[in-house]
Amino acid sequence: MAEIDIIAREVSGYRTRFEAIERRLGEIDKVIGRLEAAALTTARALQEISRHWDALYEAMRREEESDMSHLGGERDSSRPSKR
Repeated sequence: MAEIDIIAREVSGYRTRFEAIERRLGEIDKVIGRLEAAALTTARALQEISRHWDALYEAMRREEESDMSHLGGERDSSRPSKR
């Protein structure tokens, strides 16, 4: 067998391997696309959750301020006054 025949066989074997690798890369690209879409959906959901928590904390803060303003007119008689 001539060297050229040996090289030709090896090269034809590489072609099959390259085709298999290309198929796998195509599958990986699809998975990456799905993962990116899932990450985007997750990020949007986390933003929405964060907005809800921010609104809740703001409402709680306003409620506390409202409670404090109602108590502000009353003096605590159990504490001595500072003079």
